[in-house]
Amino acid sequence: MILIYYALLIFELLLLGRVLMSWLPGLDRSHPIARFLIDVTEPVLAPIRKALPDMGGFDFSPLIVFLILQVLMQVLF
Repeated sequence: MILIYYALLIFELLLLGRVLMSWLPGLDRSHPIARFLIDVTEPVLAPIRKALPDMGGFDFSPLIVFLILQVLMQVLF
């Protein structure tokens, strides 16, 4: 069980890194670290992004994923 908790926590940190990365307009998205963050988080973010209505350019999918992760962590632990 503790392994699942740490996996969720690590994914949460990777997602936070992706969100912070999106706030830096000059960041090269082809950098290996940026590419890693995108590759790891996009499979989770994409379905949620598709399910949400258009919000005028704002992407709320990371917020939804953070909420889901917090609920999972509270329910499981």
